Amino acid sequence: YIQAEAPYRAHKDNINLFFVRGSNGAMVPLTALGTTDYTTGPGSIKRFNMFNTAIIRGAAAQGYSSGQVMEIMEEIAQQHLPANIGIEWSGLSFQEKKADGKTGMIMALVFLFVFLFLAAQYESWLVPISVLLSLPVAAFGAYLGIWVCGMENDIYFQIGLVMLIGLAAKNAILVVEFAKIQVDKGADIIYAAIHAARQRFRPIVMTSFAFILGMLPMVLASGPGSASRQSIGTGVFFGMIFSITFGIILVPFFFTLIYKLKASIKEKWS
Repeated sequence: YIQAEAPYRAHKDNINLFFVRGSNGAMVPLTALGTTDYTTGPGSIKRFNMFNTAIIRGAAAQGYSSGQVMEIMEEIAQQHLPANIGIEWSGLSFQEKKADGKTGMIMALVFLFVFLFLAAQYESWLVPISVLLSLPVAAFGAYLGIWVCGMENDIYFQIGLVMLIGLAAKNAILVVEFAKIQVDKGADIIYAAIHAARQRFRPIVMTSFAFILGMLPMVLASGPGSASRQSIGTGVFFGMIFSITFGIILVPFFFTLIYKLKASIKEKWS
């Protein structure tokens, strides 16, 4: 690469001003090495990390996720590109690739923080488990919903899944909190669990149905950006339906199971 100030590169004849050292040590003008002609070149040269690049933009076909498309692109590049040409992701694709495989860790952290907050609230390490055991029911409903609708497990669905865990935990907390108060007052564990489920059934159903109906416009969204809204809304919509349908039955069962386990452990160590 040769660089020079503007006055010394204005015409092709200026190349006479540039010399290179020959094998005998003498300085040879560039004009002695070949001829020069004017030609055209690209208006701009794209570079990425200082390398010349060719930008490829694309979108996933119907029924395929962006992650699948990226894997196929990498396979094609490995099979057909020469050894001196590589492929690299940038922008959102780079962020997606960087965050690949971290969904499980994020979900684990969500469950951990829910558990720690509930452990502080109930002042017990076992009682929060009765709340956590009901959360997979809502998550199963969300995954079943997007599978039935033919949608993908994308980043938008995963955002909705984190929100769904909080909503499902709220419903379980309403039952567990009321049952715990009854048990602390001396009520039978089974009676307290059933009584709490009956007392909290109406507020749980009312608030949950209000949220489910609020998700309906997102499930039926259309137009620009509708895919992200549908992905979030569909997962939360079906997850909340499963939460209020089966959670109201399972939470009292889990509460009774955990409290009896707690009593047996206490009896064993006393």
